[in-house]
Amino acid sequence: MKYSNNQIKFIVFIAVILIVFNVIVFAVPFQKNSVFWLSYIFGMISILLQILFMYTAFNGTGDNRSKFYGFPIARIGIVYAIVQILLSISAMAVGPFIPVWIPIVLFTVTVAVAAIGLIAADTVRDEVIKQDEKIVRDVKNMRNLQSKMNVLVSQADCSESIRHELKKLSEELKYSDPVSSDSTQAIENELYFNIEELQRAVVDGDDEAVMALCKKTTGILAERNRLCKLNKNAANTYTEKQNF
Repeated sequence: MKYSNNQIKFIVFIAVILIVFNVIVFAVPFQKNSVFWLSYIFGMISILLQILFMYTAFNGTGDNRSKFYGFPIARIGIVYAIVQILLSISAMAVGPFIPVWIPIVLFTVTVAVAAIGLIAADTVRDEVIKQDEKIVRDVKNMRNLQSKMNVLVSQADCSESIRHELKKLSEELKYSDPVSSDSTQAIENELYFNIEELQRAVVDGDDEAVMALCKKTTGILAERNRLCKLNKNAANTYTEKQNF
């Protein structure tokens, strides 16, 4: 199996932490009682569990967005390891003076909190990525229409007045609400067909048809913007009612 440079660095990091922890534990003359061995086991577990935390954090689709959202998961793992190592060494130091049930309860709660944090952070990461992907899908239609108009404006060989109308329509598309929904699907299909007709009219040099189609497309776009505004108002009203 071939490891990446970052994976090799992480393996070295874990190895160094394990060595340092073991040196401290066995170099310092702690009393080797049940509290000591319990603390040692939980400390080792916290270090080795970093493999699980890092795997969960960064073993996704491999894209930068997924890795970025994985950092909170990795941070939970690191904080858990630091806290557990400090607790383990502290428990070893006072081991002769405390009953074994105290570190058992303390360490169990610590690992439980870390596990809950891992599950919660991973769930939030997955949900955020799903929402990001949904937004990308929702803006795809309008981005395609904007792209078609931009190409049409840049390649159109027509009079200045026609070019002005095309640029005006392109700007209106650019600043319209980019997010699509089920209620705007039909009107966006109509926009698409009108822009297709507009392209043919420009190629044919039919200035009269171009002007008429620009006006018609502007009207359709205005209706779409109205629908988007109504949808947002309805969504805001629903949210307010839910909060109330």
